[in-house]
This record gives sequence, C-alpha cells and structure tokens, in this order.
Amino acid sequence: MEWRLVGPYIGGRVVAVAGVPSDPNLFYMGGVQGGVWKSDNAGNTWDNITDGKMGKISHSIGAIAVAPSNAKVIYVGTGESDIRGDWENGEGIYKSTNAGDTWQYAGLRETRQTSSIVIDPRNPNIVYATSMGHVFKPNADRGVYKTIDGGKTWQKVLFVDDNTGANNIVMDAKNPNVLYATMWQAQRTEWALTSGGPGSAIYKTADAGKTWKKISTNPGFAKGLLGKMGVAVAPNNSNVVYAVVQAKDGGVFRSDNAGATWSRVNDEWKLRQRAFYYMAIYVDPSNWKIAYAPNVDSVFKTTDGGRTWKPLGPGLGDNHIVWINPRNPKILIIGDDGGANVSLDGGKTFSTTQNQPLSQFYHIVLDGQFPYHMYGAMQDAGAFEMPSASNEGLGSNVVHGVALGESTYVAVDPNNPKVTYGAAYYSALARLDTSTGDEKNVTPWAIYLAGHQASDTKYRFGWTHPVMFSSAEPHTLFEAAQVLFRSDDYGLTWKVISPDLTRNDKSTEGPSGGNVYWDQTGAETFPDIASLGFSPVSKDTIWAGSADGLVHVTQDGGTNWKDVTPKQMGSLWSRITSFETSQTDACTAFVTASRYMWDDMRPFVFKTTDCGANWTQMTNGIASDQTVYAVRIDPREPRVMFAGTRSRVYVSLNGGQSWQSLALNLPPVEVRDIAINAREGEVAIATHGRSFWVLDHLQQVEDVARESSPSTSSAQVFAPETAWLTHAYGGGSYGPAGDNPDYGASVFFNLPSNYNGRTPATLSFEDATGKTIRTFNLHLKNKKAKKYLGDELTAMDAISVASYHLSRDTAVEPGMNKFVWDLRYAGAAEIVGQHIVPTDDFRDDLLGPTTLPGDYTAVLSYGGTVTKASFKLQLDPRFTPGADELSSRLALATELSNKINELDTTVNAAQNKMASLPASKRSAVENAVTAVYEPRYRSSEADIMFPSKLRDHLAFLMNSLDLSYSAPTAAQADAARELEGQADAAIAQIKAAAGN
Repeated sequence: MEWRLVGPYIGGRVVAVAGVPSDPNLFYMGGVQGGVWKSDNAGNTWDNITDGKMGKISHSIGAIAVAPSNAKVIYVGTGESDIRGDWENGEGIYKSTNAGDTWQYAGLRETRQTSSIVIDPRNPNIVYATSMGHVFKPNADRGVYKTIDGGKTWQKVLFVDDNTGANNIVMDAKNPNVLYATMWQAQRTEWALTSGGPGSAIYKTADAGKTWKKISTNPGFAKGLLGKMGVAVAPNNSNVVYAVVQAKDGGVFRSDNAGATWSRVNDEWKLRQRAFYYMAIYVDPSNWKIAYAPNVDSVFKTTDGGRTWKPLGPGLGDNHIVWINPRNPKILIIGDDGGANVSLDGGKTFSTTQNQPLSQFYHIVLDGQFPYHMYGAMQDAGAFEMPSASNEGLGSNVVHGVALGESTYVAVDPNNPKVTYGAAYYSALARLDTSTGDEKNVTPWAIYLAGHQASDTKYRFGWTHPVMFSSAEPHTLFEAAQVLFRSDDYGLTWKVISPDLTRNDKSTEGPSGGNVYWDQTGAETFPDIASLGFSPVSKDTIWAGSADGLVHVTQDGGTNWKDVTPKQMGSLWSRITSFETSQTDACTAFVTASRYMWDDMRPFVFKTTDCGANWTQMTNGIASDQTVYAVRIDPREPRVMFAGTRSRVYVSLNGGQSWQSLALNLPPVEVRDIAINAREGEVAIATHGRSFWVLDHLQQVEDVARESSPSTSSAQVFAPETAWLTHAYGGGSYGPAGDNPDYGASVFFNLPSNYNGRTPATLSFEDATGKTIRTFNLHLKNKKAKKYLGDELTAMDAISVASYHLSRDTAVEPGMNKFVWDLRYAGAAEIVGQHIVPTDDFRDDLLGPTTLPGDYTAVLSYGGTVTKASFKLQLDPRFTPGADELSSRLALATELSNKINELDTTVNAAQNKMASLPASKRSAVENAVTAVYEPRYRSSEADIMFPSKLRDHLAFLMNSLDLSYSAPTAAQADAARELEGQADAAIAQIKAAAGN
C-alpha cells in the first residue's frame, strides 16, 4: 500500500532558496514543511531530493547554502526561519556531498531552527549557521554557530541571552573572515508574538567569529528599540553595508564604511511592515547601488543605493528571500508564500509556482459526489476544492476556489457542493456559490475590526476556528468564537447556544507584536473554541474544545454545558485539536490536544465512554515527540482508527488501544486532519506542507484488524475494495498533477516467504456464477529485468509490448503483492508484426471487452491450495444506463473481439505457412494478409502515410464502445455488421491463398 499524492500543485511558503553560479539553470528551494526540491531547468519542473533520505521527523526547511568552492556540497538547515503560528521545529542541519543524492546529519538538532547558513568560499567544511532556538520559550540554544569540520562539531560563537536568537549572517565576499550577523529578541506564544528588545542588534566580526563588535549603536543608526533586522554587504564593495531595520525610526540604512557609521536612506513602510515575517535585504553582486528588499507586496528593487524602491515583477506577494547569481545578476530565485520563482531576465518574467505540491492545509472536508471532492483552507493561498479522481487528470484545471480564507474550515452545503461556507480574517464569514460567483456575508457579527486585539472584539474568532455542519443535523450550521453560534437557515440568522467556553484569561487577550510596533492580523486572536464534535446518533450532544485547553460537552443542544476537561492534563494549557465521536454511542468520543506552542511535542489522545466523566489516555505506540492533530474512526470498522501527527499518520487496529506508524511512502510532514470516504474506501489527509494525499484500499487495513492472528507464512488472497467502472480512475494529465486511483480491481495477496518461483501460482477472477473470466500466471519478479520506456516501446510490435506489460504486471515476490485486474476479458490474438499507432481518436490495441457490474471473486491458487475473496464491481453512480444497455455493449464488444481473434489467427497461420509455400503462392498470401493489416507502421502517426486497414477498423470500433457506459448506437451496430462481413470475406481469401 502507498499514499497517493492528489495535489493540488500549488506552491506553499518557501523561505530557503539557492542556486549554483556555474549552472544558470540549477536551483534549490525548501518548503517550510516540504523538504528540499531541485530544478535543473530554471524552475520549469521541480524534483524532491530529500524524501526518504533525510530525517524522519521534520522536513521543515529554513536555510539552504551551496558551497562556492564545490557545488556538490550543500548544507540544509531545518526549522522554518519565520516564526509564525503554524511554525514547525527542525532536526538540525543536514549535508550532502553529491548535490542532493544522499544526505547526512550534520549537527545542531537541539537548536530546532535554522535561519541562515553561509559557507567559507575557501573551504566547504567551514560553515556558519544562525538559529532562533526554541521560539516558544527562552532557551540557550540560540545564536550564531560555526563548524570547521563540515558539521561534525559546532561552536557557538555569538550569543546574547536566552531571549535573543540569531536571524541572519552574511559574509564579506572579499574577506571571508569578515561577517555580519543580526540578533533578534523574539518569542511566540499561542496568543502573542513579541518582536524586539534590548537583545536585538547587528554584530560584526573581522576574525572569523572569534570576537564580535556591536555596530548597531554606531552613529547614524536607529535610536529606538530594535526588532528584527536584515543585513547585507555589497560583494563588489566591502565598505557598503545595508540594513533593513524594525524600529520606530527604522527603515533602510546604509553604511559606506563597513558599519562604522550609518545613514537612513529610506523610511517607507512598504519595506518594513510586518517585520517579523520579512526584513531581509540583498545586494547585487556587481553593483552596490542595486539591492533587493522582499516584503508583503513585492520584492522591491533600488538602483540608487537604497533611496528609492520599485516593485519587481508581477504577481509576487509575501516575499521572503532572494538569491542572486554572482556571475550573472539577471539570474534570480525568489522564495515567497506561493513557492519559488526563477527569473533569468532580471525579474521581467518568472517561472510558475503551480508545479510545487507544497500546499499547507489546516483541515479537510469531503462531499458526497462521485468521486468525492476534498475541501480545505490553504495557508497563504485561500480555500480550495478538488476531486479525489478525475477523467481530466488532477492538474490545476480541476482545482477551484471556495469560501473563503486561508486558515479556517470549509463547510460544504449538503444539498449543493457548489455552495460552501468559510471564514477569513477577524469576523468574516461568507457563503459562496461558485456556480454564480455570489458571495454573501453571513457572519453572526458583522462588525469587522481589522487590526484589533482580542480584547477589543465582542467575539473572538480565532485563526482556525470551526465552521461546520452537524453530522446529526446536516442542515444546521455552526461557527465558533469563544461562544458557539448556531444557524438553522444557512447563516441568515444566528443564535448563541453557549457561554464563553474558554478560560478567558485577560492576559492572553492583549496586543500582539511587541514593543516596537504591533502585528495584529487576527492570527493571535485568543482564546476561542478551537474544535467541535457532533454525535451522529444524538443531535443534542455537542463537544467543544478551546484553544487554551478546556473540553466542554452539552447533551441538550446547548442549554447546559459541562466542563469535562481530562484530569490527566492537570493545569496544563493546550489547544484542543479534534474530536471524534462514536457512530453508535453518544457518550463515547475521542479528543486530541496539542502543546507544541508551549514547546511540548508530546501526543495527547483521550477516550471517554461516559460523556467526559472519565478519560483514558490512548497514545500507546505514538512517539513521544509526535503532537497529535486529529484522530478519526473508520465508519465501516470501528476497530480501525487513524491519527494525524506532526510527522506522519498512525493507525490503530484495536480501537485506539495501541498505534503503529502508517507512514509508508508519505514524507515527514504535519498531518493536520483526516477524513474517510466509506463508499470508495479511501483515507484522505490534509498535510500542512505537502498538499492532499489519499490512502486507497481501506478494506486491506480493515481485514488486518478483523483477523485475530493474520498469517504471512501461507498463500492468502484478501478481499479487494469495491471496484468501479468509471472514467475518473486511471489515466493522467499533462504537466504537474496528482495521481488518480488505479482503474480496476486491486487485489492484495500474500505468498509464502520461501516462494522462489518454482511453485505454480495463478490469480483468477470469477463472476457470480463461478465462471472464470480471466486467469493470470504469476512468476517470480526479476529485479534486474530491463525497463522499457518511450521510443523503446514504440519500436516494439504489439505482441512484444503486451507481453512486456503482462510480464511486469504478473511479477511477484514473497510476501504481500498487489495486482490490478483491468476488469476485462482476455483480448483477441494479435497479428505477429502488427505495430500500434497511438495517436488516433480510438485505440487500436486489443485489450478485451469490459465486464459488467456485479459480484466477483478473486481466486489465488498456489501449489494446489486455493483461497478466495469476493468483491463488488459497481458502475459510477453518475451513469444511469437502462437495464440491458451495458449487456448489449458487452455483447457487441465480445462479438467484435471474437471476429478480430478469428481474423488475426488466420493471418498468423498464413504468415507461418508462407515460408513453406512456393514463391508463386507467397505473393498471393502476402497480398491477402497485407490487405487486412499494415506491416509498415513504425511511428506515432504512421497511418497518415499508410492508411489503416481492416484489423484496425475492427479494433477502432470495438474500443470506441468503451468510451461510454451505454448501449451501442445504431451506427456502431451497423458498422459491426459491415466490418464483420468484410472480415469473413478476408478470412476466406487468406485461407484460399494459403491453400487451407
């Protein structure tokens, strides 16, 4: 089993980028929870180079540096550098010596965050790194670090205090012993960001970090309290140093004497607003008067030494970092909230970010369509929906915006999936009909207080507050602030059905940003109700969990509420992240809590069976550093549960009593939410950095849970998930796109550990009458077998291509195997020497007729021992053919397939006989044979030179039937009669010519 990346391919926040000066097309970028990606074509495509190669806890990337003296040496610092509320810890620094093919741990795990890295151009083993340390509390792991042995050991070379970390470090291009570092006093809590203090300063060393001098107190610099700052030294003039400064009298400062004195050259707010999130500056390598300053509205560029700044390029927003090629300053890469953008022309044009599956979702909701659609709010981008499978593929063409903002829930109207409800900043709540574009403000409190602190607002709507329909009353809409709102008319009117269900600690409701200036986007609005749970069997039982750790329940629809916070939490504050309620018992529920913003990564999962009077902790098997964001119960098999944590998915096969990792091929990433589609047997997850993923074949997990002692020592076939006749499965799309589910019946089976290929093994499929439809002979997989692609396959004849694919499909190994039956009967025999032309409107390969909906059985025969497993084949519910339409389609397809088989075997027999015929008869046989098939096909559009013939005409017609789940048309039936008549005449002519 594997997780399937669905998408979308929409870039997420990128704060780490780098290029290679000697290769203008080679770039690296790191997602804040997406790992490291590499492009060798200037951003046209990106490939992940850390999945399965780097740490297993966090692929949050804060910094990337390529060694100037050896481009194969790369250092990556983990832990995002922008300390926002959805920040993720890192695992230290990793190093590659082969351009990202492999990675080794290189120290500084306890720093948890890396904000910048610089490498000595003379020696790739000499490296400096900066860290903010544990951003949720004061600690001593902050500061500037240096290694001289390639990361084996590190020395802290600059430290101010436990409240102050290092934000960035830069090196003088002309003298690697000279470095400048910015120190930043900052801390984040659930309810506030504090940026600025006496620890913030700029330091300089002239002896490679042995000693440092504070230069932010030199003449001309900002006089007030300092916050976050960025610094840069001009590569072509070591005397010119720029700084962008958070201070009341801040702005852009420039020194023309290496920091001895300063002058403020610009004080515009566009360059220093929302300082904690930006405040970086970069100097053109060939001209000290040209510099770049990324900020919210654009990357701004100056050409006059910092005095005036103009936006660079179209469509760039929330920008964080710029890398400039020192050999050609027109070559840039920018990291922003939408991903990484490459420019080869100085910023006139940029590569797309719609090829980077780095979306940071907070939650996931599924609708009832087939295939089901997934909805979620994506940090920095907005709210979106997309199908879990599509006949159009899973590219950007099937991704659509929904209500409303980037951070909360999306609620889908149960009557119409085109209508969604979603919140945005502060008190905004909208009903959006995507079919018309109508967006109605349906907030219960229509006063919008932008920029205000929590205590200023009547209702505290948090950054990720719930907006949900009840599972017991699907037409009842709820929204949560510190109280719970209910609407019975889709948001037209609301009523409050609870008191304040938070601690309402006034010390957590004040301003955010710090003493330099405030930063109040609504992200720190606190405390509110952070999660809700609805019993599907009792409409009056509702659970509410607060952002400060309280759990309440009502059993009378909100008239009375009871504090049932788990006693195991004691006095600990936490964010209640999810509820999962029993499908059969109103008083049974699970709750999860997170304390990562209290610098505590432990998992918290509790279960109650008495409406919260007592709780049992249910974290056995979940690692101690795995914050839990959500648990979900399989609605088909309650023993199966899933948990989403900071790094992976866990599964329980015994109702939460114990857990085991279900990471499989999923990269390390926060799994913020989980939803299960019981009809299609799929588990869908919202990751916070790698988009949506799906685990198909839920039936296999359920079978393991039901098996008291599952055996892997014997041959056994497992019940497949329901298979679907649909155009939505299989296939693909052009360009960056997610993966559709396999088309067909996916069968999992186990072979004994001592299987060596000598024991006969087959997999067959029977219909409801017990008739065998298809049998596949299994064989031991040859791991050294050659793989053919593209032109190599095109050069093969049709028999060789079909044999190659069948050999790969039926190759098996000891242990668990998967086989996908394409729901077809065996195909017709192929003509020896026939080549397929792949560019026509209809296929001309011979795949065999498609079977009908119904009950089927998979039969595994191993050395005479037979095991069976039944499954259903259903038709896509969007199709409603008449009772006999699919049967008539199958009948005609079978008729055509049989006629093709008769024709092709006749041709093959004649061709085999030709060698033994006298020369006088060979010509007649060849003419008869080549009248029905074209042996000269060798290219993708060969039939425009050599017109198609009878064999292809029959195949075109047969395969055209597969394009619609309906009865054949009269024209198709007439064509079949005509072509079959031609085939009968051709068969007779070939036999006569061959003397049969």
